[in-house]
Amino acid sequence: MKKFYFYLSQRKFFFINLLIFLYIFVNLLDGNRGYFSYVKKSKLLINKIEDDKNIVGQLESLRLKNSMLSLSNLNLDFLDQLYRSYFVLGKKGEKLYLVK
Repeated sequence: MKKFYFYLSQRKFFFINLLIFLYIFVNLLDGNRGYFSYVKKSKLLINKIEDDKNIVGQLESLRLKNSMLSLSNLNLDFLDQLYRSYFVLGKKGEKLYLVK
């Protein structure tokens, strides 16, 4: 046992430096700001940016459709297209004849 304490007392500086190095190395790889967390967060950021682009595209589409349905700028062709799609009044390729 005395030999072990003697060995530790001689190599004290080495063991302390080894423990500090291992602590820093583990925290660089793992932890809230480590490498693995950085990779996970960067993938999450890319997914969120793609979702944001999709939502902005859908918003622009809805704004365009809303502007076509407003009373000041009523687009009758768009209304006709909506009626046909919802109520199946005419199908693609079908010929319609208007009789007056």
